[in-house]
Amino acid sequence: MLKILDKIPLSTLLIIGVLLGLAPMTPEPHLVEKIRMLSQGALSRPIDIFDLVMHGSAPLLLIAKIIRMVQLQLQAKKVTEE
Repeated sequence: MLKILDKIPLSTLLIIGVLLGLAPMTPEPHLVEKIRMLSQGALSRPIDIFDLVMHGSAPLLLIAKIIRMVQLQLQAKKVTEE
């Protein structure tokens, strides 16, 4: 799974993450609305859960990619120090 994440360019994940995370802009982004609904306990319809998963998956992948890049840099630094 991490090999697949390593192959995806950061720029692609950044664009997709921002676009899906903020779409649609009016009246408020779906991701913000669904997180608010989740915190209020109002996220019960299947379409709302699907929206949360769909709009939240790309930003989560972006975060995972950044964490993975930092881990690989730290491992490379550790290897060069030895």
